Amino acid sequence: MSNPPLRLGVNVDHVATLRNARAGVNPDPVRAALVAIAAGADGITAHLREDRRHIRDDDMARLKAEISKPLNFEMAATEEMLKIALATRPHAVCLVPERREELTTEGGLDAAGQHNTLRPFIARLNDAGIRVSLFIAADPRQIEMAAKLRAPVIEIHTGAWCDAVVDGHTTKAEAEWKRIVAGAQAARSIGLEVHAGHGLDYVTAETIAALPDIVELNIGYYMMGEALFVGIAETVRAMRAAMDRGRSKLANSASRA
Repeated sequence: MSNPPLRLGVNVDHVATLRNARAGVNPDPVRAALVAIAAGADGITAHLREDRRHIRDDDMARLKAEISKPLNFEMAATEEMLKIALATRPHAVCLVPERREELTTEGGLDAAGQHNTLRPFIARLNDAGIRVSLFIAADPRQIEMAAKLRAPVIEIHTGAWCDAVVDGHTTKAEAEWKRIVAGAQAARSIGLEVHAGHGLDYVTAETIAALPDIVELNIGYYMMGEALFVGIAETVRAMRAAMDRGRSKLANSASRA
């Protein structure tokens, strides 16, 4: 089986976070998305939260209208968000867990425990021609349920692994890494497309890019932080280069086989 190329989705949520700190119009997340695409991003991700703490409704509409690459609409499985997604018609919807009091998405969606709720949401999005992704932990039960729910894509939550790497918790990092590797392999083996995201930086993105079963990384917070110092375009190019270094290990290993 040939190894697919690796795509980079850039999350622009925290450009909107900065804008909203002054309740104005700048910096504009749509402008950030356009700069990221010009620099080599393969798509744009934005999370419309219930409390609108960063991305707002008009941001989603403008992103859909103005960007030339796929829009990945992250959202909770609520009727309000479903209506907005069906009206916006993004390329993809990624269903995520959401709690109002959390600082960021703290874990994967419990697809196995919420399958009765998720099933009609996924069906309606599929019927509308919107690709559905479930943001889940690399857990066999969750992966199997994603397939049963007819979600064609999963995005593996990499936060626990990334946090352990940054904190120097070697044993935990190794255990989380093994879960990710096994989960990606299991998902691809049953026909799911596999993405990954949350907490990735240049180092962890380069590492995970060497997994042949993963075809897309979605990265935001770290990249927007780096962009404060070197700009969005340079940050996208640097992340793309890190991912390419990781992916090149696949070609090198294949040539030695």
